[in-house]
Amino acid sequence: MPPSGTKKGTKRARQYEHIKDSLLERGNSEDKAEEIASRTVNKERARAGESKTASRLSKQDISSSRRGGLRSHGGPRGRTRDQLYEEARGRGIVGRSKMSKAQLERAVDAKKGKKG
Repeated sequence: MPPSGTKKGTKRARQYEHIKDSLLERGNSEDKAEEIASRTVNKERARAGESKTASRLSKQDISSSRRGGLRSHGGPRGRTRDQLYEEARGRGIVGRSKMSKAQLERAVDAKKGKKG
């Protein structure tokens, strides 16, 4: 179901369905696909002045479609340093705060191999 304020059969409703279907094809859960599609459509509505309220970031940040275009075709980028750090913390890896992203990745992957 498209976000509230979006009429059935409109461009935004079709955009919502397209995004949701695409995410489902990629293996996302129904709930996750609906959430991402709603957020994307709401941001586009805010950027186009179609919503009553919009955050400053929604209006000034690059559009969702532009961001998606920039991120596509780059191949897998893997986890961010922050994501690796949190995973290392969860696995009890010592010295993680001083590690680089590459070091964290190696440490987490090595620890995964021992547990699996």
